Amino acid sequence: MPILGALMGFFFLSSAIAALPAQADAPMVPFVQKSYTVTLTAYNAVPAQTDSDPLVTASGAYSNPEVVAARSRDLASELPFGTIIEIRGPSSPEYPCGYNIVEPIIGYRVIADTMNARYTDRVDVLFSTASNYIMGDGSVKNAGTILGVCGGTSIRVVGHIDLSHPGNLPKTQEQLAAIVNGSSGIALK
Repeated sequence: MPILGALMGFFFLSSAIAALPAQADAPMVPFVQKSYTVTLTAYNAVPAQTDSDPLVTASGAYSNPEVVAARSRDLASELPFGTIIEIRGPSSPEYPCGYNIVEPIIGYRVIADTMNARYTDRVDVLFSTASNYIMGDGSVKNAGTILGVCGGTSIRVVGHIDLSHPGNLPKTQEQLAAIVNGSSGIALK
């Protein structure tokens, strides 16, 4: 009887494998991480800094300040919508900016928006209008103002998600980090 069970299991497994789509047999292509040096800036989802519909990105995804970044148009082929990036601030004092202050709220970012055509070699991080810091003099400044313009910033591509369905955009840094670390059950493209 155990032999009969094993044979039935074999035939069941064989037919299940045969029913898999052809792409399952395709060879796995290793993901190659690429790095770029860009100027890092920031923006808020407000009409004065975007277009007339600041809550929708150029990719069609919601303007989520936890996870969205924009890229300049000249980087569209290198950083298409859905590209997940890790940002490392400038390593040289030649490029002073407030990166070290706002770094804790940057995390990973998904390229989901496009910048104005006048900018080149830039990545723009979306911050909440409520991401404010109290300065030493008592004034309050938004994270985007504090960041300023950070030349010589390194970004590293760490994955890609499908944004052809804008609802695929993670809602939190925790969800995005789980995707990057492979613990979310969502496969990177």
